[in-house]
Amino acid sequence: MISGPMRHLWRQIRYQNTMFWRTPVAAFFTILLPIMFLVLFNLLFGNADIGRVPFSQFFTPAIAVFAAISASFTNLAINTAMNRDQGILKRIRGTPLPPWIYLAGRIGSAVIIAAISILLMFFLGWLLYDFQIVWSRLHEAVLVFLVGLAAFSALGLAVSAVVKNSDAVPAVANAVILPMAFVSDVFIQTDEAPDWLQTIGDILPMKHFVSLFGDAFNPFVEGSVLGWGSLAVMVAWGAAALVVTVRFFSWDPRG
Repeated sequence: MISGPMRHLWRQIRYQNTMFWRTPVAAFFTILLPIMFLVLFNLLFGNADIGRVPFSQFFTPAIAVFAAISASFTNLAINTAMNRDQGILKRIRGTPLPPWIYLAGRIGSAVIIAAISILLMFFLGWLLYDFQIVWSRLHEAVLVFLVGLAAFSALGLAVSAVVKNSDAVPAVANAVILPMAFVSDVFIQTDEAPDWLQTIGDILPMKHFVSLFGDAFNPFVEGSVLGWGSLAVMVAWGAAALVVTVRFFSWDPRG
């Protein structure tokens, strides 16, 4: 039997999931937009291959990471800030529900939606574009997924805490995530980019998320794909974001 706190947490996760699917705009940008990228890239590069391996084997995981980050970072940043300025967070804090359960429910919902996004991406990649899962490294892919989601969930909460006006949060979140994607090997490879641009990508956490997750499905990579330096970068960004969240997070609407 599920204990009291865990039962409340599960109910909160279910509630947040229900609210997500009742918001068509959020579902579109989180689920459908990455699928559109997947289809578009296959239309552009569908006939290409690397060593007789279809190109989709390499960019499908990258697009899946982008979808997962949209489900965690973008949705947490926007929805948390909106609920704060609408007074919902203040009312939640005035109820018997522990605040940590509310926030954990939001994060748990983001993880589930991110997992759904990745599974859907992989299914479509397998069904339409010959993408194959490397089952022997699936456990490593799951570990990278959880570490990356934890880091970007913390970053999403940090953005909601720092940006005082909820109307500005969508612009700020997209201004952060889209340029980061272009320097992190999501849409294009940066091997031929200037050194300073590659250095920026190496500092940011998304490139490490994309690299490790992609290597888990790369048939040319042998042995373990877990790069502890890359995991450390993601953990460091998540820890820094958590410090910022604790310092600046507000349950009350801001003027």
